[in-house]
Amino acid sequence: MNFNQVKKLMDRKKTSRSGENGHALVIGGSEENVGAVVLAGLAALRAGCDTATAAAPEKVAWAVHQYTPDLKTYKVKGTSFNIKNAKEMVKYADKFDAVLIGNGVTRKADKFCQYFVHKSQKLKVIDSDALRSLSFKDFNNSIITPNETELEVMLVNSNKEFLLPKLREANAKEKAEILQGNLRYFLQNNNVLLVKGPTDLIISANKISFNRTGNQGMTKGGTGDILAGLSAGFLAKSKDLFKSAVASSFINGFVGDMLLKKKKGYTFLASDILDDLGKIQRIQKQK
Repeated sequence: MNFNQVKKLMDRKKTSRSGENGHALVIGGSEENVGAVVLAGLAALRAGCDTATAAAPEKVAWAVHQYTPDLKTYKVKGTSFNIKNAKEMVKYADKFDAVLIGNGVTRKADKFCQYFVHKSQKLKVIDSDALRSLSFKDFNNSIITPNETELEVMLVNSNKEFLLPKLREANAKEKAEILQGNLRYFLQNNNVLLVKGPTDLIISANKISFNRTGNQGMTKGGTGDILAGLSAGFLAKSKDLFKSAVASSFINGFVGDMLLKKKKGYTFLASDILDDLGKIQRIQKQK
């Protein structure tokens, strides 16, 4: 992936009308973690979709309003996501082009996430706590974005823990090939796996891409929420799972590398990445 390819996903026709570039829904947040859904929602907008709506428990949604006027909100009754409001959210998600679920929901939402992922046929990005109670057979039409720890949990959930010793010893190319070879059912069900690490692995049924942008500062809290939000924004606009995963991995890491140079160290925050994402198209014009 390079700037020109990312730019194609972010560009708009001169004749674009409101809504033509996609609507993203971000389902997330909790009283313990409001920031995750804010970062993810704003990152979706930075990727170029027209609107992003944060669906969150009532108090969390009001806090999102206080933070930014750029995100719409859908206020879910109660203090956390649960099985009682899962059916409601599956129906609500049908209005959107792509859905991101998981950022800041906590493990209290396990049953909610299981129900939503099983029932929703929308294009989805699934991240963070939403992954930890699921196995690879549960997904359809999805980009899933585990870090290496979450990947191991999911392999155990999928009765594929026998792969763990090989994966721990493998280099990036070998790891990607092992995963592609052993997760055929998951990948053939219109899914893409984006494994976050020193080298990001993006794997579909017939493609593998490696992303090496990014640095050690990307382990800081919130950078994964931005990656997931970018994926959702690109997906809402392009409807292409693989290209959206590759673009979000590349551009998130690229901005992190710019900030490392600018700050002369690892003092940058996830919100700094979000701010500098707004400069990407201008940077492209200067190159």
